[in-house]
Amino acid sequence: MPKLVIPDTSVLIVLEKIASIHLLRDVYGVVYTTPEVLEEYGQPPPEWLQIVAASNPALQKKFTAKVDLGEASAMALYFDFEDATLVLDDRKARKLAREMKMKVTGTLGVLSKAKTIGAISELKPPILKLMQTNFRMSREIIDELLRTHHEQW
Repeated sequence: MPKLVIPDTSVLIVLEKIASIHLLRDVYGVVYTTPEVLEEYGQPPPEWLQIVAASNPALQKKFTAKVDLGEASAMALYFDFEDATLVLDDRKARKLAREMKMKVTGTLGVLSKAKTIGAISELKPPILKLMQTNFRMSREIIDELLRTHHEQW
């Protein structure tokens, strides 16, 4: 398991909407994000969320040419740590992160890992809550996730 995770803004927002933001800490332990993500988030952060600016502004600027500021700052921060995982949902940002050989997961990956380690007993309730938000996910991915964890609709 990675030593820490770095979520971007959309992950914080959607997990907050479904009352599951605590799963970042419950699943991964250490959670960092950037001042830029926090500003986009626009709410007081949980006390366990560590806010750190990326040490390489040039790298952040390079990423900003391809993704939004929050994602770019999270991606730049990733390189400040030896063993981190980014939590991104935006397809374009995930593609760029993978091209840069970064470890990436998304909101559904956090939920899946939470189920695997027993932090939640079922995936279906948080997935149903996600479906009531503006979070986009394919039915095929949801079905596969539920099958993987031996759950059904």
